[in-house]
Amino acid sequence: MDATAHHYAVTVADLEGAVEFYRDVLELDVVSRFSVSGDAFATGVGVDGASAEFVHLDAGSTRVELVSYDPEGDERPEPQLNEPGATHLGLEVDDLASVYEGLPDGVETLSEPQTTESGTTILFVVDPDGNLVELLEP
Repeated sequence: MDATAHHYAVTVADLEGAVEFYRDVLELDVVSRFSVSGDAFATGVGVDGASAEFVHLDAGSTRVELVSYDPEGDERPEPQLNEPGATHLGLEVDDLASVYEGLPDGVETLSEPQTTESGTTILFVVDPDGNLVELLEP
């Protein structure tokens, strides 16, 4: 197998709210919008009668895929990074301090930027659906 990264998917409840966050706050460009439905899709994702709306955003060497399903699943508890199965999107930035200072009011973070013992500075922000996004400066 010669696999390469194609996209990282984030399931959201409010697609337009998520697009605003990822486009306006994280400054990712919208590449495409589309919807998918039908038996093959529902079977493929394992959700009876599923249809979904998708937005792809440009994140450099990969895409971020925002997806909103119908029917919508149950809410999950607030994510914790130390739980098995936890996921997050990681985005590299040039100047994390400036990004942090420029975050709009109301954007939740787990902490202020922190420089780890590896020398990487990290900042986790929370999207409108509670998904975690790590911003990092190597």
